[in-house]
Amino acid sequence: MLAAFRSPLHSLMTSSSVAASTGPKPAGKPLPPYFRSKTLTAALAFLFGYIGLHRFYLYGMRDKYGWAHIVGIILGAVGFMLLAATERASILGWVLAFPGAVSLLAAFLSAIVYGLRPDEKWDAQFNAHTNRQSDSGWTVIFIVIFSLLFGAFLLMTGLALTFQTYFESQVESAKTLSQ
Repeated sequence: MLAAFRSPLHSLMTSSSVAASTGPKPAGKPLPPYFRSKTLTAALAFLFGYIGLHRFYLYGMRDKYGWAHIVGIILGAVGFMLLAATERASILGWVLAFPGAVSLLAAFLSAIVYGLRPDEKWDAQFNAHTNRQSDSGWTVIFIVIFSLLFGAFLLMTGLALTFQTYFESQVESAKTLSQ
């Protein structure tokens, strides 16, 4: 009876198994009967998706893609600092910044995908062993809108800076060749 009153974040800390329809059930480990909120998952992906918090909420602490988000954002931060220190001239900085950008953009895309999934499909995948049904409202729609807004802004900014750096290096190369 107490399991019904546990918070969704409690399931984040205690759950280490995968949700019902994502694969075969491990022998001897029952699936956690915790209700997973679609709105909370989309909000976690929007706010903290770059560190994989939405993945840990859904699949537990053993989720390899959640840990990949953490590794990607750490590499991206190192790459960003290297690019800032070298005025975007470091090849290693660009290589290291790429996984961070992928992690950040994947988090916004996850918020959009989770938010737009119909409640019935959400419940069939993540809440099959609970007696509750999802009833997402306008909150999840606003999360999807803001995810699309911020994700598109970051993608366009990254592309603009990348192309600007490339074309500036081409101009500098042409100047040195002409002298």
